[in-house]
Amino acid sequence: MSRHRNVRTMNYDDDYEGYYDVYGRSQEEDSCISPNTEEEFLYNREKLHSMSSFLSPGVLKEENEDEEEAEGPSKGEEVGGLLGPESTLSPVDEVRLYECLEKMQNVVGDSIPEATLRRAALEWDFNAETALDKLLSEADAPKPQREPRERRREKKPLERLGAAQRSGITNPEDALTADPIFRQSFGQKQTVDFDDRQPKASTDNSPRAPASDNALKVPSANSSNRSSPDPERKEASPDGGDAPPAADATPGKPSRPKASSKDVLAEYTKERGGAKPLLNLVVIGHVDAGKSTLMGHLLYRLGCVQKKQMHKYEQDSKKLGKASFMYAWVLDETMEERNRGITMDVAQAKFETPARSIVLLDAPGHKDFIPNMITGAAQADVAILVVDATRGEFETGFEAGGQTREHTLLVRSLGVSQLAVAINKLDNVSWDEGRYRDITAKLQSFLRQAGYREADFTFVPCSGLTGVNLTEPPPKDEGLAKWYSGPCLVDVIDGFKPPERPVSKPFRLCVSDVFKGMGSGFCVSGRIDAGGISNGDRVLVMPVGEQGSVKGITIDDMPTPHAFAGDQVALTLSGVDIINVTVGSFLCDPSAPIRVGTRIQCRVVVFNVEVPLTRGFPLVLHYQSTSEQASVRRILSQLHKGTGEVVRHKPRCLTKNTSGIIELKVSRPVCVELYKEFKELGRITLRSGGSTVAAGVITEVT
Repeated sequence: MSRHRNVRTMNYDDDYEGYYDVYGRSQEEDSCISPNTEEEFLYNREKLHSMSSFLSPGVLKEENEDEEEAEGPSKGEEVGGLLGPESTLSPVDEVRLYECLEKMQNVVGDSIPEATLRRAALEWDFNAETALDKLLSEADAPKPQREPRERRREKKPLERLGAAQRSGITNPEDALTADPIFRQSFGQKQTVDFDDRQPKASTDNSPRAPASDNALKVPSANSSNRSSPDPERKEASPDGGDAPPAADATPGKPSRPKASSKDVLAEYTKERGGAKPLLNLVVIGHVDAGKSTLMGHLLYRLGCVQKKQMHKYEQDSKKLGKASFMYAWVLDETMEERNRGITMDVAQAKFETPARSIVLLDAPGHKDFIPNMITGAAQADVAILVVDATRGEFETGFEAGGQTREHTLLVRSLGVSQLAVAINKLDNVSWDEGRYRDITAKLQSFLRQAGYREADFTFVPCSGLTGVNLTEPPPKDEGLAKWYSGPCLVDVIDGFKPPERPVSKPFRLCVSDVFKGMGSGFCVSGRIDAGGISNGDRVLVMPVGEQGSVKGITIDDMPTPHAFAGDQVALTLSGVDIINVTVGSFLCDPSAPIRVGTRIQCRVVVFNVEVPLTRGFPLVLHYQSTSEQASVRRILSQLHKGTGEVVRHKPRCLTKNTSGIIELKVSRPVCVELYKEFKELGRITLRSGGSTVAAGVITEVT
């Protein structure tokens, strides 16, 4: 017991001395550290001091330099001569100069020579922000081009002076500020008014002498020389479009004005008149219906995939135990999609039929990726609905909670009016005609209720894995040939009618992806919804309101000088900060910008929902590639579903399978267009709780 007593009476204070002390603390817990103190004690690795920065800026004179000085100036004198005023700087100004250079180099690094930074710092009185702003704006501005030699010889000095005075320049020194390149590089930033659709007139209030007093009586043959690409100086053409560019504008200049709608339409007719019509085709359906396998096998049969690549897919899929997914790997390119066996993002490919040029959009079928499916369906002209003919699988996708119904309603609400229904995996039921008739009967009734006419949809029995009835009729020994003699899948795609492209409308492109290109600038990709674009055109990024220019256009990784409505393109932009361009942003014509607002009035159709739409109901607004949080601000009226007449004013709610006019409040400003002006851009989809609750068209934006 004495041993236990010794343990109980033992003093542990000496053993735990300093055990609870806190080390590594330079400040008390109840006091904060100031930024200046932090900078004093922390090492800034961004400065990257070199050994030369600790040496004096002068050149050390060596003993054997006497003979060299007699022959010519030293290297230090040459550098001082290049810098000009720096050799006469006071010690205080030298310190300010090196501080300014350090700030500028932290921003631009080695992209701009140090001599250029020094000259800019001296010119702008050691103000780093102003000097950087001017240097970067000069880098983005196009270089002034001299006129052709013959034109400069023919133009007399009096004519040049007369042209300057006719443009409103009364002082010869003001000729510099009237130059288009100067105005574009150093002029005031243009503001966009979303209520007034026309470009604003110039706000120059400086007094000008009357033209009759100052202008010389010279011919106006060179009046086109004073045209300016600045949007504030452009004049509208009689047809409401923009004025065409000046005849003597520099070719390839990135800031030339946008061509008029007549020019775009003429260029479209010239380039695409004899080509195959373009169709954007989206493939939809329930998860595991075989969409990717069907279209991957179709691409292989059409020669879009090499046999060597297909053999590699076959071997790799067998290693993962997914041999039946080898054709799906043609479109599912990421490892996550291949390992999980489902499509997660919209895959894109291109192929041609005898009469059509098709851009294929393979949409995901899983309900968790319906936002991606909406993005793909919003870019489509026609659709293929793939259903699984296996017993039990069709019923799972077609019943409540399946994606067959929801996908069909979504593409119909997004304006897709032509549909091909591919009855896939019929080989699993031994090409049973009764099963095919049963599926088509159920789908016919549903498609009529969804708003499709009999002539708008076609049924095609096929098998994506075996390739039966994809590119050619089934062989006679196949079970399908005994009772089916209709067209194959390629023939049905070839029979789709191309929609009319809104080429004459102002340019609109919804950004679906932003990435860094190989050269300077960055690239955005998406589908041109309206108008056309050419190399060198200026565009306006909305909703941020920043202007830039198009440096390059690629379609299917091939450069092209022009692109028109319906094309899936990648544009290389310059003069725009990549931070201001996100998925869902719009590129538009600077003279006719897209509407931006937070309150959207729309006419909607409510689907089969459990909870009716009431005031304050939270929703997710899906518009093209954009998805924003929204809520129902007001319910204005309930409409008759057949006639569209007002049945009830200001109802308390909208129940399932009803139609009405509501006003939405969006959390952030979004770019939208009215349905009556742009049918391609006037449709929205509303979702809540992982399901689609309503869809409609936009009638008003505020």
